Amino acid sequence: MRDSKAKLNLEKQETVDLHGSAGAFKHVPDWETIDWSKVQADVKRLQRRIAQAVREKRWGKVRVLCRILTRSRSAKWLAVRRVITNKGARTPGVDNILWRTPQQYWEAAQSLRRRGYRAAPLRRVYIVKRNGKLRPLGIPTMRDRAMQALYALALEPIVECRADPNSYGFRPYRSTHDAIEQLVICLSRKCSGQWVLEGDIKACFDEIGHQWLLEHVPMDREVLRQWLKAGYVEKGRLFPTQAGTPQGGVASPLLANWTLDGVEATVKGLFGWRPKVHVIRYADDFVVVAETKEILEQTVKPAIQKFLAERGLRLSEAKTVITHIRDGFDFLGKTVRKFGTQLIVQPSKLAAKSIREKLGKRLRESRSLPYDVLLRKLNRLLRGWGNYHRFTSSSRVFGKVDYWLLQGIWRWIKRQHKGKRLRKHLTKYFAKGLWTHSAWTTDGEGPRRLIELVRLSALGLRRHIKVRGAAHPYDPQYADYFRMRRELGSSRPAGA
Repeated sequence: MRDSKAKLNLEKQETVDLHGSAGAFKHVPDWETIDWSKVQADVKRLQRRIAQAVREKRWGKVRVLCRILTRSRSAKWLAVRRVITNKGARTPGVDNILWRTPQQYWEAAQSLRRRGYRAAPLRRVYIVKRNGKLRPLGIPTMRDRAMQALYALALEPIVECRADPNSYGFRPYRSTHDAIEQLVICLSRKCSGQWVLEGDIKACFDEIGHQWLLEHVPMDREVLRQWLKAGYVEKGRLFPTQAGTPQGGVASPLLANWTLDGVEATVKGLFGWRPKVHVIRYADDFVVVAETKEILEQTVKPAIQKFLAERGLRLSEAKTVITHIRDGFDFLGKTVRKFGTQLIVQPSKLAAKSIREKLGKRLRESRSLPYDVLLRKLNRLLRGWGNYHRFTSSSRVFGKVDYWLLQGIWRWIKRQHKGKRLRKHLTKYFAKGLWTHSAWTTDGEGPRRLIELVRLSALGLRRHIKVRGAAHPYDPQYADYFRMRRELGSSRPAGA
């Protein structure tokens, strides 16, 4: 009896420490004095309790813990911090308000209350897709972004506990490399399935049914209704939203994952234990591996269509195709193809074309810039693209991009000295003793520094170590596992 009372008092004390009071904000002297490691530890502790309650299927306790978390001052501080530090911090919503000062941060944290909350309409903007079409985005106000970040802290442990094992998009400690590595595992053996269904959901974020979300998402329904029914403003006019999630918002990826989680269990449930049927999903793109084309056409595809129809979604007929592994297919910027018994994964032709276009644009825009500035711009692109593709068989593609870029730089150099002899100017572009494009530069009053052009073929190939399917950071039994992945890294040299 005494032990149970002591445990209850401890939980109450934790709740008081997390929640604080309305006046607690006034006693902290400065935003910069917050101990963020302690704040994150407090929130993480409560998130783990939510995950434990989900595993035990104690949904009443889940609701209570989520309510405690969304009212805690630590979670509010963390939500505001997430909004002001991400890339969209300089993009305002319809109210044209940005948070720039510590005083505004404090006021924002105090304003994150459920009572009286009304979501403002989204500001509609468009971004250009690869095919030239426009993709609509809805930009919430700063306060709405912070509210979404706050409730996302409580929703994420629930989503992680119920997520598909082979879902890798918009999840902590998971990436496209994990999805590609899982594909390699499913397709590389001699006895592996040979047919692949490439699935694409048409306008996934824009067509998810509101009624399904309101009935199934385990969070405050009134707050969720505010986000879904806020509408959007375009050219000074207010338009209602009848379906879809706020794609520019913080909570949108979580809502999309909750909607699509279960597709793997649906497909697996059709066959029971069948090792040659696999589902790998990244966000709204997925592939299904099976033994025969008939299984995918007659069984798997109709089941997926029924699963999506319940949520107001449908497959894109133009992009959903069934392919034999010998013909190859593109997934997440990679081409996956089998030559005999050897599975080869390399950067896709579209990915190689994209980096060449970006590098060419940099060369054209930098005709009047100093050489060291040009090298910095090119290196930024090369490192990002190369580090993404170095986990696959990319040596041949890297060599082609290197050769193409060297030709472009040589044309850039000749244009700089048009009509003059280049021999006496080469020392500007090749440092003494080096045969790579390089230049000496200074940063302000510091010492001179050598900048060399990044060669993709010199990056070295790596082998990614896939994350465990059932692992997520809110399960205490995987705490040491994720700590090890952070400290040792999740890759190793190819061939090791």
